[in-house]
Amino acid sequence: MITRRDILIGLVASVLTATAFAVATQKPVLSSAIYPWNSIPARTTASGSVRSFFSGPTPTLKNLEVHVTLLNPGQAPHPPHRHGHEELLIIKQGTVEALIDGKWQAAGPGSVIFFASNQLHGVRNAGSEPAVYHVIGWTSADTPADAK
Repeated sequence: MITRRDILIGLVASVLTATAFAVATQKPVLSSAIYPWNSIPARTTASGSVRSFFSGPTPTLKNLEVHVTLLNPGQAPHPPHRHGHEELLIIKQGTVEALIDGKWQAAGPGSVIFFASNQLHGVRNAGSEPAVYHVIGWTSADTPADAK
């Protein structure tokens, strides 16, 4: 016969197991660090390459992600899209076009592009040389779900 004590012990064990699993699968909170360029391998993509520096929670953000994209001439990393998190692109070299408010607009070295939450956006290399840009994306407690 199952007693109330057996049920209570089973519930406590289940909660402790679920909590331990949740804590074990969480990424550690990012701390101050230097990420040397040459320590981050470039991964070849269909449109160029990407160096992924880090992605994880910070003391104030659910997630902070930084990568650098090298985009070959005439290429786009993906079709225009939208998502809940926000992004900054900082153009290092080359000329890209960014889709903002339904229009493609050019941006060159030193330019900063901001993509707001759930707004349709895209980027493509409009020049004759590879374009390189840094991408900084973040998710906060206020970040909405991705729009459909």
